[in-house]
Amino acid sequence: MVKNQEYEIEILDIDKSGGGIGRVDNMAVFIPNAVTEDIVNTKIIKLAKNYAIGKLINIVKPSQYRIEGKCNSADKCGGCSVQHIDYDFQLKYKQKQVKDCLERIGKIQNVNVQPTVGMDNPLHYRNKAQYPIRKVGDKCHIGFYALKTHNVVNINQCLIDDVRNAQIINIVRNFLESKNISIYNEETHKGLIRHLVIRTSRKEILVCLVINGKTIPYIEDLIQNLKKVSDIVGIVLNHNKEKGNVILSEKNTIAYGRDYITETICGLKFKISLLSFFQVNIIQTEALYSIVKDLADLKGTENVLDAYCGIGTIALCLADKAKKVVGVEIVKQAVINAKENAKINSIDNVQFVLGKAEDLLLDEKYDLIVLDPPRKGCDLEFLNKITNNAPPKIIYVSCDPATLARDVKFISEKGYKVNSVQPVDMFPYTSHVETVVLMSK
Repeated sequence: MVKNQEYEIEILDIDKSGGGIGRVDNMAVFIPNAVTEDIVNTKIIKLAKNYAIGKLINIVKPSQYRIEGKCNSADKCGGCSVQHIDYDFQLKYKQKQVKDCLERIGKIQNVNVQPTVGMDNPLHYRNKAQYPIRKVGDKCHIGFYALKTHNVVNINQCLIDDVRNAQIINIVRNFLESKNISIYNEETHKGLIRHLVIRTSRKEILVCLVINGKTIPYIEDLIQNLKKVSDIVGIVLNHNKEKGNVILSEKNTIAYGRDYITETICGLKFKISLLSFFQVNIIQTEALYSIVKDLADLKGTENVLDAYCGIGTIALCLADKAKKVVGVEIVKQAVINAKENAKINSIDNVQFVLGKAEDLLLDEKYDLIVLDPPRKGCDLEFLNKITNNAPPKIIYVSCDPATLARDVKFISEKGYKVNSVQPVDMFPYTSHVETVVLMSK
């Protein structure tokens, strides 16, 4: 194989990022925007020892699974990396991704991975969006970072974000341009406006502007314009004066209304603040928590630990079937929300603790431990503590099949078997997948 040369390649599989995989001279070639059964002309742009990366030049013969992408910006921002793939095949791809990781990384052979739970309408599902803002000439660009850069792809509407976001983006862009408000520059660390963050529930919207300062000039004009969007219940300024890629600081001031939204999940009402973790897809969240509750199969006598509990969603959903539930979370505002959510729903058999799950001593014995860690998975020391606690059941909720498989391997080596694996399509048109695994002693 020769770099910068073109080859005709048949796509045999899809990689974890949603790109196609073909072979030339028995070497794997990774090709973004290709799909299984495509035959494509590809230019080799990177040649490593064991693999190559190709650029799709044209499609010689399209796959039966290829569809026309719905978003013109997807190839630039890189977010919806599988939007060119038929949705039913996306679900099968994600099921295979989970199975491959559990077998290859987790060393769990012949694992039965259930078909991925999909959506009837997999568009406009995201309830949280973080849009970087940049000045380009005399124009204000609001959108997403272009793939592998910090150049902002200017958008009017994202097809997976809440449909109401488009009106808010337009109002903010027009305000910033008409009032000539300064925009943050990453290189000089000067300028005021950094990001627009929007959190939505089915009935409410919280708007946040991240600023490199104390306030925004003409802010009352902005508030009056945003109030025209009927579902907005709060406008917040987040004060981030630090250099770096962290979007939100811990310092907020309320410009209008309140600093949280509410949402109903599985019949329970939840209060969600700006900094609190919450699943991005409410419809699939209800499906996910129903699966967790079914797999838990609680009888009313069990002590349950919910590690990485966030605002208490899983803990409170399990509480009516458990004797006691303890939730642990490192984000202070999330713990405050969790306690408020217990009170709102009149649930008194749940205790929420502020701290790192990894620092738990686990002196108390549990009948079920639920893990829902960030993408990096669980700390090895914490997994040791969990398995030493020896609960009869462990339920692991994960948004990354690779770290899930790594942790499942460790747990299985401590005397647990995998009983159930259920992928849930929490992130349609992206390569990501949520998975629920039940393990028993």
